[in-house]
Amino acid sequence: MIPLGGLGEFGMNCMALRWQDDIIVIDAGLMFPEEELLGVDIVVPDISYLIENRSKVKAILLTHGHEDHIGGLPWILSELNVPVYGTEFTLAYVEGKLEEHRLLDNADLIEMLPGKRFTLGPFSIMPIRVTHSLVDCVALAIHTPVGVVLHTGDFKVDLSPPDGKPFDLHAFAELGKQGVLCLLQDSTNVDRPGYTPSERAVRPRLDEIFAQTKKKLFFSCFSSSIHRIRVAMELAHKHGRKVAIIGRSLDNSTEIAQDLGYLDLPQGLIINPGQIRDQAPDKVCIMISGTQGEPMSALSRAAVNNHKFAHIDAGDTVLLSSRVIPGNEKGIYRMIDHLERRDAKVIHDDGTAGLIHVSGHGSQEELRLMINLVRPKFFIPVHGDYRHLKRHAELAAGMGIVEKVILLEDGDVLEFDKNTAVKNGKVTTGRVCIDSGGSIDVVEDVVIRDRQHLSEDGIVLPIIAINKRTGRVENTPEIVMRGFAIQDDKLVNDARNIVQKTLDNSSAEEKADYAIIKEKIRNDLKRYIQKQTSRRPLIMPVIMEI
Repeated sequence: MIPLGGLGEFGMNCMALRWQDDIIVIDAGLMFPEEELLGVDIVVPDISYLIENRSKVKAILLTHGHEDHIGGLPWILSELNVPVYGTEFTLAYVEGKLEEHRLLDNADLIEMLPGKRFTLGPFSIMPIRVTHSLVDCVALAIHTPVGVVLHTGDFKVDLSPPDGKPFDLHAFAELGKQGVLCLLQDSTNVDRPGYTPSERAVRPRLDEIFAQTKKKLFFSCFSSSIHRIRVAMELAHKHGRKVAIIGRSLDNSTEIAQDLGYLDLPQGLIINPGQIRDQAPDKVCIMISGTQGEPMSALSRAAVNNHKFAHIDAGDTVLLSSRVIPGNEKGIYRMIDHLERRDAKVIHDDGTAGLIHVSGHGSQEELRLMINLVRPKFFIPVHGDYRHLKRHAELAAGMGIVEKVILLEDGDVLEFDKNTAVKNGKVTTGRVCIDSGGSIDVVEDVVIRDRQHLSEDGIVLPIIAINKRTGRVENTPEIVMRGFAIQDDKLVNDARNIVQKTLDNSSAEEKADYAIIKEKIRNDLKRYIQKQTSRRPLIMPVIMEI
């Protein structure tokens, strides 16, 4: 077993299982970049190990359709074209993603059904229905020649979800009776005591908000929260409000959910965004994307009155039915400030007056329940920062059921037989930074270093005109500075003189070789600027041929 991502960070979930010459991969997620990764759109796992063993990779199995589990697929499939297995809803999301990257025509997407076993080489895989904040999610019970490896995927134990497809406790109990070699369990909410409430728990408070709202109601949640969208639509219908959907991701999700039967909407409930202004304010609910304050999302644009259809007026209510993802606080609170300036009533994290959001991940008691049900020989916490994995390992060890708890990190190789599990070496892992402007462009570390460098110390461009024929410098060097804090005339003049001096001390042959002359100018200027200002701007000499 080799984790390639997701053990030591949130996101980038990707796990390889290998028996002799057969490898299957569980999930292919992405991660959104931290602040210091300037200009990077997404981060995906380094799959060097899979590329080196290209001929052995049989398939990718997806537990569900969230970005941290399917977002890296375009990148991985552009390197390795292998079959992808997922549930119906998960594959609907995957199709849209692959179409965007022009990879759909060559992709081999195979549907798996909860409770229906299928075989891939030496592995026999049984998908088991679990509940989460998205629909159609599964855990994977993988029967290998040495025993059953059970991967929970993301889950919480919800026995009354809005779609009527509850968590399959019975299947896990059956597995427990047969014996489970190893359990890999989601660590996201290991810090939270008790149980995670059911998706239905948000209904009373949301009902209250719908009843109390006098004007337009703007409802924002994660576009993948199909249960939440369903509850909002049902409440809108109950309170006599028409629903307009604004935002590409939300539009896309509701369309897929309707096609696959997860949303059964009354005739005439949905209106076109262009029809909002024809409705009385108390007769409309606007489902809008942008709950995390993303700069170009529909809600962020509406907050600064820059959206064609979504106009927020004084007295309107904006409900953010989601949690704040760590790292997004600034953007969200900036957006809330703009909404407050428009005199809108903003309801976000109001934990005191009832629930407007529940998590999709199991809390401590559910994690204990799962360990109790399946009683594995070995236990490995997955999905989370190291501190979450460690706490989860302690929780499992404290129960006295598991024979051995193993803390793995990305790249560790864990070897099993029927009785033992031993770490044996490491493979190359890490993260690959991608600028995804339509095509998939990998951003090298050196590029990020340059971007950081530019953001801190700016750039200096010495511009020199050289006569190609004679090798003579035709005029005084120009110095252009951008983003460089210290820009007094003396510094610019001195820099000009230094460039001139470098040129004067160079032979005609050196001047004719632009690579050499650029390097000489860069070194001399760097030394001078560093000595004078203690700064290290990026220096890029530009030579113009005349």
